[in-house]
Amino acid sequence: MDLAAALLDGVLLGGLYALFAAGLSLIFGVMRLVNIAHGDLILLSAFVALTVTSCFSIHPLFSLFLVVPLMAVLGYALQRAVFNRTLGNDILPPLLVSFGLSVFLQNALLQIFRADSQRLHAGPLETWHLDLPFGITMGALPFLMFIVAVLVIGGLQLLLYRTGLGRALRSVSDDGEIAQVMGINNAHLYGVAMAISLAIVSVAGVFLGIRANFDPSIGPTRLIFAFEAIIIGGLGDLWGTLVGGVILGVAQTLGARINPGYQILAGHLVFLAILTVRPQGFFPRTR
Repeated sequence: MDLAAALLDGVLLGGLYALFAAGLSLIFGVMRLVNIAHGDLILLSAFVALTVTSCFSIHPLFSLFLVVPLMAVLGYALQRAVFNRTLGNDILPPLLVSFGLSVFLQNALLQIFRADSQRLHAGPLETWHLDLPFGITMGALPFLMFIVAVLVIGGLQLLLYRTGLGRALRSVSDDGEIAQVMGINNAHLYGVAMAISLAIVSVAGVFLGIRANFDPSIGPTRLIFAFEAIIIGGLGDLWGTLVGGVILGVAQTLGARINPGYQILAGHLVFLAILTVRPQGFFPRTR
């Protein structure tokens, strides 16, 4: 029963990692931008939610009604004002710019919020659980995170393959120059893609803040988890990102059952093993 409980916990944890990774996967798929600041933007979302909940005395989940649009606007502005100026055939300029943004965000958050560990308090939601057969319990919060991850990835999939905006994003991804000749405004679409990415990031940041303590220094670790989930699942496949997050979550949970100090190490070892055997991931996108 302990093994079954560990597997269930790992699957549900994978939902949070999929939320970390979904926005990053979208940005890479549309404009081949490796956003090093992605983890710090997750932390920024958590701190914005902390500020909103403190100012308005509302539940962290209700803060999403403010945090999501604020982060989406920030994403559009960042893309139009900063990243669009660096995009081209060379991947190094946007990589360096995103690294500089990561350093700036870490130091800005440290100055504003200090190094103290923070937490978003969600009341009874943190302790509610569902009783399953064989004495297994499932936390309501992890289950909610997993359901939201599935809905977000499903929504992205519908957006990309069932809407005009999705067709435009895919055409820009396939060949930006031809898309622009056909009358598509690449700069605007890139901004929209980043806005969607940071909207997803804001959801991940709020759930992260409810699930665990956070401080300005943990962004790079969340970036690593997102990268690992994307690479395990296969670059460009959104459902593969969910599978990658689940595999990573299960590996970490099982590692923690062996020894709490092995939790993060177990995830990295499984990632390395998969990368060695199948470097393209389980569901690589084919053109």
